[in-house]
Amino acid sequence: MLTIETLAGGYGEVNILNGIDLTLSAGEILTVAGTNGAGKSTLAKAVVGLLPRVTGKVLLEGRDITLMPAEQRARAGIGYVPQVANVFPSLSIHDNLAVVEGVADKGARIAEMMEMFPALAERRRSRAGSLSGGERQQLAFARALMTRPGVIVLDEPTAALSPAKVDESFQRIAALAKTGTAVFLIEQRARQALAISHRGAILDGGKVALSGDAASLLADERAAKLYLGHG
Repeated sequence: MLTIETLAGGYGEVNILNGIDLTLSAGEILTVAGTNGAGKSTLAKAVVGLLPRVTGKVLLEGRDITLMPAEQRARAGIGYVPQVANVFPSLSIHDNLAVVEGVADKGARIAEMMEMFPALAERRRSRAGSLSGGERQQLAFARALMTRPGVIVLDEPTAALSPAKVDESFQRIAALAKTGTAVFLIEQRARQALAISHRGAILDGGKVALSGDAASLLADERAAKLYLGHG
């Protein structure tokens, strides 16, 4: 579904990404972990088309989308849930979903999202700005799924969530992958993320320092000591 080849780039003249190669298949969860400043969120922005300067290639199902603007990538099948500013606070829950373009059966799709996220259904007419952090994250997740993306990029989806909501979020991500969606997961809670993942990659200095199947990374002493911590 997604191929990243020798990807580099950043802001201005400063490179944050320094040559990254990764692949992601349908129905697979790939966790990208690393310390603060390693380039994780920058990589997410490069995949969805929000990084101002890139070299290398980003391929979606073999199609080169490296120079494609973000809105076209969304139409092509890439969903994105950013870590912050991920809802329209002045709009209702329903209207946050209704503004999504390119959904032929929008009413039916909104109903599906309300069924998938019952906490949103109970408050569908409430303004998004009144939601808790966990509810906002659910709304951002639901909006990204409106277009039935083949690939969804999640940037720190458990940030600022309570422990119970963290577990719920990881369960939802695992269930999503079982439907065939490819999940590109940026996550600080690396151990929990890898526990539901098929593969993982650890960034350091804008490069892939370690990569492999998730179980191997969890068992890797170097990875544990340098990057994974205890959570």
